[in-house]
Amino acid sequence: MTSHSEFGERTPGSEVAKAFADQIRGKRILVTGVSPKGIGSATALNLASQNPDLLILASRTKRRVQEVADQISKKFPGSRVEIVILDLGSQQSIRQAAADVAVLTERLDILINNAGIVVTSRQSTPEGIEQQFGTNHIGPFLFTNLLLPLLRKAAEINPQGATRIISLTSAGHRLSPIRFSDYNFEGKPVPPEEDHVKPLPGAFAKCTPDGYNGIVTYAQSKTANILFTLSLQKQLPKYGIASYVLHPGTIETDLGRDQDDELNAQFYKVAKYWKSPDEGSSTTLVAALDPALNDIKGLYLSDCQFAEPAAHATDTIAAERLWKLSEQLVGEEFILGG
Repeated sequence: MTSHSEFGERTPGSEVAKAFADQIRGKRILVTGVSPKGIGSATALNLASQNPDLLILASRTKRRVQEVADQISKKFPGSRVEIVILDLGSQQSIRQAAADVAVLTERLDILINNAGIVVTSRQSTPEGIEQQFGTNHIGPFLFTNLLLPLLRKAAEINPQGATRIISLTSAGHRLSPIRFSDYNFEGKPVPPEEDHVKPLPGAFAKCTPDGYNGIVTYAQSKTANILFTLSLQKQLPKYGIASYVLHPGTIETDLGRDQDDELNAQFYKVAKYWKSPDEGSSTTLVAALDPALNDIKGLYLSDCQFAEPAAHATDTIAAERLWKLSEQLVGEEFILGG
């Protein structure tokens, strides 16, 4: 249970940041996927309001992330804000970004894997991985593992569990498990336990002429975020590091810019409440900061409280398979804590 049961879907992130000011002050925090008007920028602004020692903003487009950094510097003079260019769809960019972070700081107290994409047409990373799986899961998998030495360094001086790895998923994960037999969605046969939920509602069932369904591939990548966190929870607490995954809610941001009107209308049908970016940052901040979560009490949060993800997202065997597949796709083995 979190320490503020009154926090919920309409709680602004600014209120959460004030409540946990002591957990922000003096910390070194990295947030990925920071651009104007998004959840990442709201998260960064709320963190900056409570005097962290260092705030690193990592994103793909320099102009857009610099705009947020300038906004923080103007609103909170004296804040130490650094930017790092990070394209989670490129393993080369990820490795360079991790090296750049290591130049900026020798420790990292909190890593917030906020970045994500939604595409509705078939695209691939430079490594040939389906774009959403590659960017939303493989990218954070590699980035997190490369930053683990900095997190372990912070864990040596922080209370047990105060050093955190936070990842954002989506309620959309419920639509698909990991398609291990066809993770690139190339039309290969998959067993029933790997297939997506059927029938998909309305426009969610829409495919491109070559059979690509962006909603199913997005759902697979979001399930991967949860299974990745499940593996982190299993292996990292002995080093003093906690990890959580969360659904921020439905927020109208640039994330859906690739969607057509029919698909946008379908989202409006299924969303019970649309949040502002500030409200969308609140669950992230609870997961990252609440000292009641120093001891692992759950896995997945929604509307600032613990919730239950789909069963296929809590399968420990699937989590182990995903870890091994992820290592294969980045060409490197990671022994957590090693």
